[in-house]
This record gives sequence, C-alpha cells and structure tokens, in this order.
Amino acid sequence: MSAITLPEFQKIIEADAPFVPVFGIETVSIGTGEATLRIAQRHDLLRGPNRDRMAEPVLMALADLTLYAVVLSHVGPVALAVTTSMSVDVVDTPGASSVVAHGRTLKAGKRLVVAGVRITAEDDGRPIANCTGTYSIPPARL
Repeated sequence: MSAITLPEFQKIIEADAPFVPVFGIETVSIGTGEATLRIAQRHDLLRGPNRDRMAEPVLMALADLTLYAVVLSHVGPVALAVTTSMSVDVVDTPGASSVVAHGRTLKAGKRLVVAGVRITAEDDGRPIANCTGTYSIPPARL
C-alpha cells in the first residue's frame, strides 16, 4: 500500500510546488513505488521557431515531480525530501500531443530513493524522454 494517497499528494504540491498550475501538471495516480502524471499540450508550453515542441524545462519539471510522487509513495508526506541528482534524456518531441510520465522505483533505501521516469506522447505512446533521479530522505527526528 502506498504511504501517501492521491489527495494527500495534491495537498502537498498545492502548498509547495507553485509551478504545477502554471504548467498544468495533473497527477493521475500514485501507488506503492509508482506514479503517473500528465501535462496537456498547450500553446504557451511550446517553443522553437514553429512552436512545435514542448519546452524541455517543462518536461524536466514533469519528470522531477513524478520522481517526487514515487518517493513519497514510499516514505509518506515527509518534509524536505529533495532531489540530489537527476538526468533527463530527451529523445523526441511530442509534437501536438499531451505527455504522460510513468515513474517507478529502481531502489529504495533508508536515506536515498532512486527512481526512473519514462515520458511518452499520450496520443501514440512514443517515447519522449527518459529520466533517472535520486532523492534524499531526511533522517527521522526523535
């Protein structure tokens, strides 16, 4: 069973992640060691001379928030769980498609959680980006 519910995660990101409504990130699901988030394609999120590709910082924000959801699915609503490293490889552009991020745990320890995120085009499932990241979990206070 996940250590955090979807409503609990929503409450945390509403308070601590002001970029979520700006980018229109939607949390679709959270389960133990996995999470799915989504961004609907919008003209203001596009870049390039033809405005035909989602801006990479938007994809990175989606990847990091998906990592965060995966981490909290293990540890619950822990304050100050922070990204210690993240690598994103953008492999294609989503074109006119919305994007979906599927995250899962690769390894969970007491102080570090390593997870992977695969971002795909919602319309045809094409891979858009792959991400791996590590989050640091603060020590429990006595």
